[in-house]
Amino acid sequence: MGLVEVGRVCVKKFGRDAGKRAVVTKVIDANFVHIMTSVRLKERKCNVKHLEFLSEKVDPKSKEQVAKALEVEAAKVKV
Repeated sequence: MGLVEVGRVCVKKFGRDAGKRAVVTKVIDANFVHIMTSVRLKERKCNVKHLEFLSEKVDPKSKEQVAKALEVEAAKVKV
């Protein structure tokens, strides 16, 4: 589970958010995580097979860092 960790920045490969950046906010188990994407700024469950993990990592409790990683305004992020 090397790349699957809280705060890891990734890109969605499938679904309505395909091609958009996301931040892992919680690891559920080896197959599922909670993420927040730049399109739908609320936390939801996602299969890790649907994500491409990047080398970036942020603090998921920091609005500014999450907003910068998702490339959105900090006021829109609900952490």
